[in-house]
Amino acid sequence: MAETKEERDLTKGNQLQQNKVRTQSQATLTNALERVRQVARRNKDERFTALWHHVYDIDRLRENYYAQKRNSAAGVDGQTWQEYGLNLEDNLQDLSSRLQRGAYRPKPVRRQYIAKDDGRQRPIGIPVLEDKIVQRATAEVLNAIYEIDFMGFSYGFRPGRNQHNALDAVSVGISSRNVNWVLDADIRGFFDSINHEWLIKFMEHRIADKRVIRHVRKWLKAGVLEDGVKTVAEKGTPQGGSISPLLANIYLHYVLDLWADQWRKQTAADDTIIVRYADDFVVGFRDRDDAFRFQDELSERLAKFGLELHKTKTRLIEFGRFAAGSRRIKGQGKPETFTFLGFTHFCSKTRKGRFTIKRKTSRKKLGAKLQEIKAILRRAMHVEVTKVGKYLRSVLLGHYRYYAVPGNHGSLKAFRYAIYLMWRRTLRRRSQKDRFSHRRMRNLATRWLPEPHILHPYPSQRLCVRT
Repeated sequence: MAETKEERDLTKGNQLQQNKVRTQSQATLTNALERVRQVARRNKDERFTALWHHVYDIDRLRENYYAQKRNSAAGVDGQTWQEYGLNLEDNLQDLSSRLQRGAYRPKPVRRQYIAKDDGRQRPIGIPVLEDKIVQRATAEVLNAIYEIDFMGFSYGFRPGRNQHNALDAVSVGISSRNVNWVLDADIRGFFDSINHEWLIKFMEHRIADKRVIRHVRKWLKAGVLEDGVKTVAEKGTPQGGSISPLLANIYLHYVLDLWADQWRKQTAADDTIIVRYADDFVVGFRDRDDAFRFQDELSERLAKFGLELHKTKTRLIEFGRFAAGSRRIKGQGKPETFTFLGFTHFCSKTRKGRFTIKRKTSRKKLGAKLQEIKAILRRAMHVEVTKVGKYLRSVLLGHYRYYAVPGNHGSLKAFRYAIYLMWRRTLRRRSQKDRFSHRRMRNLATRWLPEPHILHPYPSQRLCVRT
């Protein structure tokens, strides 16, 4: 699948010659990891003893510095991307030297909180810039090995894969196979429940370089700084770190993916499909007995490694091409729906009467986003109309980029109309005299609120091209 590459501006004060050097070194870095990748592909049992020199390579550290976001919040040391770049080469030389001689010490992450859809606060961590650079470089090197090992049905936080690839796999899998039951599963507090010792044991199946293992342990034990108090967690991955998604995938690869793949080959009586994105996954079955047996054995499997299914978010439902007829005979009404990656999936039919799966924006996600926009509009009641219009335009375009899938046009229209009404209500309240006519509001909407258009192809088309 074609991938676009973001072009970034040079840091202020850097010479144009540096960009040329970076371009040349990138090919060298790629070739070095390609050799690692070839060895991993030839021998699935190979344990790599010399990887750390790829991490502290100056060119790799420089590339990963430029890959960081310019406006990211600073960690506990207060150092920003711009400040680090003022003396970039000396800073990178010093960092490489510390990594090489074992003097590098990660700093604790700074904790902040963001609001979740259910009203609770989700804790996030902000590492210092150097930790971000080193973790990203380490993940880049380890990906050369683990991208060979990871299963095809794993889509979360992997190069060249995204949410829409997982969504396409779910739709095509259920539509093309004899799937009658769907298990929509979620692991409770997964990123905070990862057992450190099990994770290290899993990594040692492939990684024999003690320096890599030692630094992973350092990141796991770096701790969190909140209100001046440092706490070190006995479980979980470093929040906000570049290495966390890879560590999570490694953990689930050994705990879930390999076991589930073996289960469907040796235990399942018939068709079984699996699609996983991070800790959220969907499993489809033909037989009801297979579905219940898998759910029971899955709970036991996860418990061995300190994990458990989220009871309220894990559901086993009758879903598929024969679900409507089966439930009609039993007098149970329409097939139930399930939500995966922000979309509610439901059984439907085409104009020719063929079974199909349709998707619409999750009501929970839609409501949470509208509440967020409503609060922002209330605070920006007296802000210049042009500035508010630019903000709402960016919100709509971002929403369309993710949710504009075939069959979801109605939800997109409803989202735009809800924003239209909220903006009009806000503008009418700017003065005691309501002089904001419908005609004027329609003119503003025409200019700043773009109409929705379907941007994504049908799942079968995109999955066919990608495969």
